[in-house]
Amino acid sequence: MNDNAILGQVALGYSPFIDKSRAITATRLTVFPLRPELSPDAGQLLRAVAGVWPETGGRVSLNVLSESLLHDLMNAQPAKNLMIEIPSFMVSDPANVEAIQNLRLAGNTLLIKGRPVQEIPREILPCFTYSIVDLSEDRRVNEALTGAPAGMTRSIPHVQAGVRTLTDLDGSFNRGAVAVLGWPIDDTLSTSAKSGKGGPQTDLTVIVELIQKVDAEEPIEKIELTLKRDPSLAFKLMRYINSPAFGLRVEVNSFRHAVMMLGYQRLKRWLALLLSTAGQDPNLKPVMFSAVRRGLLMEELVRSSGDEEMRNEMFICGVFSLLDRMFQQPFSELLKSIPVPERVYQALVEESGPYQPYFNLVRAVEDESLYDFRAAADALLMSVSEINRAVLTALTAAAQIE
Repeated sequence: MNDNAILGQVALGYSPFIDKSRAITATRLTVFPLRPELSPDAGQLLRAVAGVWPETGGRVSLNVLSESLLHDLMNAQPAKNLMIEIPSFMVSDPANVEAIQNLRLAGNTLLIKGRPVQEIPREILPCFTYSIVDLSEDRRVNEALTGAPAGMTRSIPHVQAGVRTLTDLDGSFNRGAVAVLGWPIDDTLSTSAKSGKGGPQTDLTVIVELIQKVDAEEPIEKIELTLKRDPSLAFKLMRYINSPAFGLRVEVNSFRHAVMMLGYQRLKRWLALLLSTAGQDPNLKPVMFSAVRRGLLMEELVRSSGDEEMRNEMFICGVFSLLDRMFQQPFSELLKSIPVPERVYQALVEESGPYQPYFNLVRAVEDESLYDFRAAADALLMSVSEINRAVLTALTAAAQIE
């Protein structure tokens, strides 16, 4: 069997685990089966995941929405850095007790997903490190008023899902959540503005100036003088350029060297990445996480086209797509000071043009929405395996950068 066959049998989505300090502690990879009559191979899934998150790498939580595939996965000896989400109905099934105990003994972190409707066998309850509780089903919200009993899983630290606003997010942490799944990006702009924490800061202003000078292809000496105003930015830019994701064979040790090696247009994409990750507001950390992955994923989606200009524009389009949250300005105003190609402008300001369908696909992956995933893939005439391969490649590159 083709070892990549599973990439055509499932749809992939991802979202971050975010702790109280707004740090990204793990990635959730959601796996949707596309056809119930197929039996995706758990070993293939594990090999695909290991390509992004090797055992010595970061942590990933597998949210497998197929009972048969999850059952096979539980018995396939997954690597220790893989967290496994198990629905409460499977946890309550005595037939799964041995597999759950073996996973725990092997060192895997296990999470109960969903509110149990049956009693959980007491011998396996200690096997679970966390429970995943949707905000709409969280009895902690009303238990002070109702006096309802907490239930057996109440003693397990919980991760909150279904958070839609920063107010809900703060409430989740106040009720003891160790993390939330996903991030209310659409609420970040207005809340940051009210708190006074956002807005263009010195480092952001310097990067915008650098982008303007690179776009105008001004002499290297003038660009270097701008960069020297903030040595920490120079360090961060060099770190990005020398990361494995960039693929250079020699180490770049100065900004002048970077321009010589890359040229102005390739350098501009990395300044775009620097701009998207330069904010200081803690609430913007997850926004930066999303922006980096958007840029890398949008680039990967068109890599097979052989059009380098389009790949670079798609990358910039993705990493710029959340700058309105960082600068607290609409794109129509923001892009008056930040030069972008016409097709990028159409996507960000007018929500139209040739890049907009790719945006729809990226959002479907981020939202872990199978319906939207299918619709966006059909609109682009892209195969599921092409998209999944791009998702895994983009996540790998993001891990290398970070």
